[in-house]
Amino acid sequence: MNNQAPSLERRIEEVQHYYGDTLTDKQDLATNVCTADEPPSDAIKAILTQIHDDVQMRFYGCGAPFPPLLEGATVLDLGCGGGRDCFVLSSLVGERGKVIGVDATAEQIAFAQSYVEHHRKVFGHTESNVRFLQGNIEALDQLDLLPESIDVIVSNCVINLSMTKADVLAGMAKLLKPGGEIYFADIFSDRRLAPGLKDDPLIVGECIGDALYFEDFVRLAQAAGFLDVRVTAKSLKTIANPAIEAKLGGAKLYSITLRLFKMDLEDRCEDYGQVAIYKGNLPEAPDRFVLDNGHAFDTGRAVPVCRNTADMISKSRYRILFDVIGDGRRHYGLFQCGTPQIESVPTLADVGVCGPAGCGC
Repeated sequence: MNNQAPSLERRIEEVQHYYGDTLTDKQDLATNVCTADEPPSDAIKAILTQIHDDVQMRFYGCGAPFPPLLEGATVLDLGCGGGRDCFVLSSLVGERGKVIGVDATAEQIAFAQSYVEHHRKVFGHTESNVRFLQGNIEALDQLDLLPESIDVIVSNCVINLSMTKADVLAGMAKLLKPGGEIYFADIFSDRRLAPGLKDDPLIVGECIGDALYFEDFVRLAQAAGFLDVRVTAKSLKTIANPAIEAKLGGAKLYSITLRLFKMDLEDRCEDYGQVAIYKGNLPEAPDRFVLDNGHAFDTGRAVPVCRNTADMISKSRYRILFDVIGDGRRHYGLFQCGTPQIESVPTLADVGVCGPAGCGC
């Protein structure tokens, strides 16, 4: 094994080779890390039945990063691979929306492109609302994309593959519109992994070698301007490969779905005496809206919220779902976050990490 860390160029080539040549479908994976444990919603399940079987077999994601209210939105999928999530998003955004898939591997882009017309017909669109671009997620500024032109950025088990995640976050921040959202699933560890794992192309390709310690990711996100990282789902990954698991030195890996907003938030949950009331007007969630693992809003119930949460739901596309009471001018100290309200989603304390803002911990 080479003791010298690989260069960015070499890493990109290794990942391209792994996903372009080594893997022909998901049955070729050496572990179950790049597989999804989070069950999709009934609406997503219905769309998945319309996705071509060959595209389904090229899916290597670890979650279901499909936030609500995407009708008419422009959505960017980082590391789109064979295009499965892009085609799901094509249905969700509708004909007025746009979906842009970016991947570094030419074989994956060519494969995804070959199914564009098929899914246009399946969804009954007059013109396709999907396009694919080959490029590196670390260099989004080199693509034909305008700054602040994207409503939502998604990714599914890809950002962990990057050696320069700070560049990925910075690029996303530039492309997002004010109030825009990043909603992505990825692999994180409960501690910093041994540096030597970065030298093994197999372990890297399996979404392990460059997986970040969660708290280190939070620090990177804060540096990029995303001060309040929210967790919406997580699950412990069983490696299903004893030889690879033995190299982890006891570290645990988790698939975690996160949402980040491009807005001026504080780095702690502060109390400004605000209350939020969910109107119940999201068709797929008439009784309860879940923002993250610490914030669930029953229809018509007044819920005290910190200013960060108030801003997330009043200065994003979710504003149509809520009435927020309180002008947020008077400060009452640190917001006292209680026990997470979503019984089916474990807390970050179960992972052994805790987000910076306190909400959801």
